[in-house]
Amino acid sequence: MGPINYGQVFITFIGGFGLFLYGMQIMAQGLQKSAGSRMKRLLGILTKNHFMGVLVGVVITGIMQSSSASTVMVVGFVNAGLMNLSQAVGVIMGANIGTTVTSWIVSSAEWMKFLAPSQMAPIAIAIGVLMMVFSKKKGVRQIGEIIAGFGILFLGLDMMGSAAKPLQGSQKLKDAFVLLGHNPLLGILAGAAVTVIIQSSSASVGILQTLAAAALVPWNAAVYIILGQNIGTCVTALMSSIGANKTAKRAAYIHLLFNVIGSIVFSIVAVVYFYFINRTIGAQMINMTDISIVHTVFNVMNTIVLFPFANWLVYLSGKMVSRADVEEDESALRHLDDRILETPSFAVENVTKEVIRMGMLAAENTHLAMQALFKKETKIIEQVFKKEKSINALEKGITNYLVKISNSPVSEEEHNYVTGLFHTINDIERVGDHAENIVELAQLHIEDSITLSEAAYAELKMMYEAAISCYEASVEARKTNNRLLAHKVLEQEERVNQMEDDLRASHIQRLANNECSATAGVVFLDVISNLERISDHASNIAMSVIDLTEKPSKHSHITQ
Repeated sequence: MGPINYGQVFITFIGGFGLFLYGMQIMAQGLQKSAGSRMKRLLGILTKNHFMGVLVGVVITGIMQSSSASTVMVVGFVNAGLMNLSQAVGVIMGANIGTTVTSWIVSSAEWMKFLAPSQMAPIAIAIGVLMMVFSKKKGVRQIGEIIAGFGILFLGLDMMGSAAKPLQGSQKLKDAFVLLGHNPLLGILAGAAVTVIIQSSSASVGILQTLAAAALVPWNAAVYIILGQNIGTCVTALMSSIGANKTAKRAAYIHLLFNVIGSIVFSIVAVVYFYFINRTIGAQMINMTDISIVHTVFNVMNTIVLFPFANWLVYLSGKMVSRADVEEDESALRHLDDRILETPSFAVENVTKEVIRMGMLAAENTHLAMQALFKKETKIIEQVFKKEKSINALEKGITNYLVKISNSPVSEEEHNYVTGLFHTINDIERVGDHAENIVELAQLHIEDSITLSEAAYAELKMMYEAAISCYEASVEARKTNNRLLAHKVLEQEERVNQMEDDLRASHIQRLANNECSATAGVVFLDVISNLERISDHASNIAMSVIDLTEKPSKHSHITQ
């Protein structure tokens, strides 16, 4: 046997690995499209029952062909408030079992000889592409995509296998794997490092199986590397939790704890077995099917062992996340996450929650602004200015997210709903501006020692209660899509308009009677004007809830 051309081996192996990854991606995309609507139903089954969570985790990871991808999705759902930690822990456990599907696809070439990559790849690609190109039915094209992806995956495996064959004569590579087998820590680190680099435990197990097919990997090295691969897959979820809320970070830590604790426990078991119970098997070469069995047994046993401690994992994750930032940033988007845009119906549901939160923040700011006016407290004025910045930041963030939803495949009904939300956040932002205007008048009221009469204070309170009640009802109507409540908002807004006219007239009379100073009169009239504008925006929000076919002219208000 001549010298090994390592450059050629590397190029062929990398090329084959690229096809393997691409085939996995194509197959997963086809599966996700076929099961897209079912994904929501699967997540809908989730309760605090961890066992159901495990089953859902297995199915979703089987569809997505990647425990990293499904765990990242779980982190996204937790971050967006669609899933709590109790639900997430079961899905994370199930994800590890679901990821074994790929290893069984790879090893099928060994235990089902007719599935040999060299024979199956061209046939599967041909059938899949024909279905994708010539079928007019969406379902058939999606099945074609799955079959084509399967074929490309097998083509990549065939190339990787061909590249690895010359390595059978490489004593250096064999010695390297023997070293990993004798040193559990090195084996675990090697498995973790490869998985971190390629961001997929399924793919790294595929590489290990290809090398095993070339009779290069002993049993002990394979076991330690597989344990390391399960730790390496956690890095993707940890990276995805950067910038997420504390609960989402905890979901990523649960994934890390689950795999690290499992790997430590089974490493101890493996070391005891290879060193004291069966010394000969550790040095024997492992095959692809045996790797699938080890991978599956580890993940299933890990879930069985740690399943009773699910709540303990949730508790421990809370200890790991820093409590330094207890005060949450109001301007942070709490319900929105780009990872849930893959399921637009979830995204629409959650963006509504964020719009309502922004709406309530504007209501809180109006309450604070009026308190600053009535109580003459400068500390409250600072709070209002701070909240106003948060409201402006939320408007920008929600607008960007609504644009992303509009560009995703949503139904016509959802598209119209999203359009209504665009108008709603604009109205809410303007309510925030009016609260800021009121607090600036409160500041003037304090700094210039302006005094309002008891009658003026009583009228301001009456006007404020009517306007804020109208606005809060409009936000509630938006939240619940309650058209009846929206119609009541329109009626209430008319009463606020009339109230402003009456109060303006009575205050001008007070000014004429010298019962009030001119400066105090400016403050009074500007405050009731801003309150009336708040009710106008409440009317606009209510109108966005009412059927678009209703176009009454008398309820059309300004947006300035």
